[in-house]
Order: sequence, then C-alpha cells, then structure tokens
Amino acid sequence: MFNSLLSVFSALIFGFSYLASGAPLQPVELIAFAPTITAPNAGDIWPTNSKQKVSWLTDNVPTQIQNTTVVILLGYSENNSENLDIQHPLASGVPIMDGTVEITVPWNATYRTDYLVALIGDSGDTSDCFTILPNSTASSD
Repeated sequence: MFNSLLSVFSALIFGFSYLASGAPLQPVELIAFAPTITAPNAGDIWPTNSKQKVSWLTDNVPTQIQNTTVVILLGYSENNSENLDIQHPLASGVPIMDGTVEITVPWNATYRTDYLVALIGDSGDTSDCFTILPNSTASSD
C-alpha cells in the first residue's frame, strides 16, 4: 500500500513539475463586439407573417470576427428584461458581414408595442422597440 501511495505521489509531483516547466501560457484577447442595429427602428410596425429586414452596421466589425455568424432573436421589453425567444430564432447562421437579413414575422405573434430584435454573435445588441400587429391575412401555413 505504501508503494502504491508513493507511486501516486511521485506521479503527481512529476506531473506538476512537468506543467511548471512547460512554456508560459499566452494570453488570448477576447473580443466582445455588439454591432449597431439600424433596423427595425422605434415606431416601426410589422404585420405578422410579413417579410421584414433586420440590418446592422458592419463598418467597424473587428477583423478577427469578420468570418463569424450571428443569430437574430425576437424579444420584448418587459420588467427590465429582453425576454428573448431563444427557442425560435428569426434567423441563424447569418454572416456578420452581410449587414442585413430578411425574416418572416411569426404568424402567431401577439400585439405588442415593445418588441425588439437581438443580434447575437460573440456579444449582442438590441434594436429599438417596435410594434407587431396581427395581420388579418396571417395564417399558420
């Protein structure tokens, strides 16, 4: 038993000394970038089941993340929260450098004046609040 404990102890000491003698860890710069959303705007009205554009600025996207993609989520502002619908993204896999994407407003969205869209990539930004109105021709087709 003493020999097995000595073996474990030796392995630990050898392992720690091996780690300690390795090359120093290099710091990794983390980039948190939140592009400015330019549409939708405050006061916009989106009918349910309609095609709409979500757009954002790309002129200052850091070089390190220009090949990444983003997800567009619908949410609403209530109780100091964005209440994002992460289960049903409006769009995903959109190249950040595209700067725009056409989405379809969910047919089952309810009337609210405090909707917002969030653009999520390595960080996130939200739009101004806008309204979604039920469309009389909306259907679940």
